[in-house]
Amino acid sequence: MTQTNNSSYDSKYSEDWLPIKAIANGMIQTDDGFYVTGVKITPRNIFILDQGTQNNVLYNLGNFYNTIDYEFWLLIADRPVDIDIYLAQLQVMYNQSTNGAIRKMIMQDINKANLFMSQQYSVVDTEYYILFKEKKMELVQKKIHNLISGLASAGLQAMQTSNNDLRMILDNYLNDGQTTNFRAVM
Repeated sequence: MTQTNNSSYDSKYSEDWLPIKAIANGMIQTDDGFYVTGVKITPRNIFILDQGTQNNVLYNLGNFYNTIDYEFWLLIADRPVDIDIYLAQLQVMYNQSTNGAIRKMIMQDINKANLFMSQQYSVVDTEYYILFKEKKMELVQKKIHNLISGLASAGLQAMQTSNNDLRMILDNYLNDGQTTNFRAVM
């Protein structure tokens, strides 16, 4: 078997080997006619709630998962966060404050943020997704609606994935978080 001289085989990025036709309208369109999409779930710390509310959320979440009758992927991804704007806002607050105690607390936050940056820690937001694949557009919309409604009944907020979300997920899992540029196929 002879390998053809295809530039995708020479690529250092794994997504060049994937059957991705385009990323548009919050969906990955694959070469074989599938749409990969889903919802992004807003994080919620239920463990700060009383025990009864925690149990209720977990029970409703279990019921929600049991209603999903198709293959899906539950993903957790870290999205890098630029804290330079946050640091600038803290510096402005520090300069405007005349109260010594408040200035001390602001300076502690500034020092903590600088410590993270100096030790090259990654400052990230953790994001949660439920993704699925489907060929029929009407079923895509129905599944997205059902996911959002089901999560709402469990006390969680969700919205359809954006193009940016999907690119970040691919970058996170395929390129060790390095950003790449995906091409649209016309």
